[in-house]
Amino acid sequence: MSEKTVLITKASGERAAFSTEKLRQSLERAGADLAVTDRIVSEIEKQLFDGMSTKKIYNQAFSMLRKYSKPVAGRYKIKQAILELGPSGYPFEKFIGEILKHQGYRTKVGVIIQGHCVTHEIDVEAEKDNKHFMVECKFHNRQGYKCDVKIPLYIKSRFEDVKKQWQKRKDHATKFHQGWVVTNTRFTEDAIQYGICSGLILVGWDYPQQGSLSDRINLSGLHPITCLTTLTKSEKQQLIDKMVVLCKELCDKPKVLNEIGISDKRIRGILKEGNEICSSRAVY
Repeated sequence: MSEKTVLITKASGERAAFSTEKLRQSLERAGADLAVTDRIVSEIEKQLFDGMSTKKIYNQAFSMLRKYSKPVAGRYKIKQAILELGPSGYPFEKFIGEILKHQGYRTKVGVIIQGHCVTHEIDVEAEKDNKHFMVECKFHNRQGYKCDVKIPLYIKSRFEDVKKQWQKRKDHATKFHQGWVVTNTRFTEDAIQYGICSGLILVGWDYPQQGSLSDRINLSGLHPITCLTTLTKSEKQQLIDKMVVLCKELCDKPKVLNEIGISDKRIRGILKEGNEICSSRAVY
């Protein structure tokens, strides 16, 4: 089937030509082998129709993938899993803090800091080597949303106020300071242009080309509990309410599953899936 023959509808409402290669790459990155990938791609192509939504394509691919391997299906749904961390933004902030910690940063989540003019609550404060970062997290629980230029403009002004105060510290005189904006969705072109021009680091789902949020998640091997197919939606929310965000946390502290009323028999299956997700990486 020619990729140009079918136009699909993205979450944003935009139309684009269906790409077999993109579907294949997403399945392979999740860890699906060649035979499984070929089978799913072939089945999806048979069901395609003009105007078909990317959500429907994803749901069908995920459903088929789950029959072959729950851990691979869990990694395949990583983008949706991040959306399910809501509705509040704090679980996402904790998740970002853990990813940065894995990358060698010293992190604090939800920090109150006195700026030059006013007090600020910073989502993540991170330090590495001689560098100090203010990381603001912008979480959205629906696809198709884009962070426009107003977001980095606002964060930049807050960062400058915090930076002035940081630079007054004796141990910060020679430190490099920088502001970040991290989102689980995408940025508009204006937002990206402003970030580049102003020196503000922007990290979106697929931006920048190297070092995007998707890259950082897959390379760290840290996955949210919302990836797990063996947990119900209600159980995931109960765990998030207890601030258990990572599959790794669940595997390290399985007693929390007893606390929310899950039977020992089901716990074994949940931990099996969790450990398999934790012990593997997506393929690049």
